[in-house]
Amino acid sequence: MSCIFCKIINNEISAELVYKDDKIVSFKDINPRAKVHVLIVPIEHIATLNDLTEDKKDLMGHIVLKSVEIARLLGIESSGYRLIANCGSDAGQLVKHIHFHILGGQKLGPKGQEF
Repeated sequence: MSCIFCKIINNEISAELVYKDDKIVSFKDINPRAKVHVLIVPIEHIATLNDLTEDKKDLMGHIVLKSVEIARLLGIESSGYRLIANCGSDAGQLVKHIHFHILGGQKLGPKGQEF
């Protein structure tokens, strides 16, 4: 598979890991748009949010709940952060593997100007 996130998950490409469990991996973005910018990626390859099915609701809940824990690990839970998921090319999804961005560590501008 040529998916860069799958290669990171399978340790074929190195990344600066922030968190990992049996369902997700989180790592620093190589092109940060804020002082703190990490990605949360499910280990299972799912191309876009449009490809989600009812049986993935526990995974999506896990991602959201773990985003709070990851923000806490990064020290930005009190000051605030943004959780973003892009779906499709018009929204700026560059990698066809669902992923969520956590942005923070600074005052963020109007929504949507990060990408």
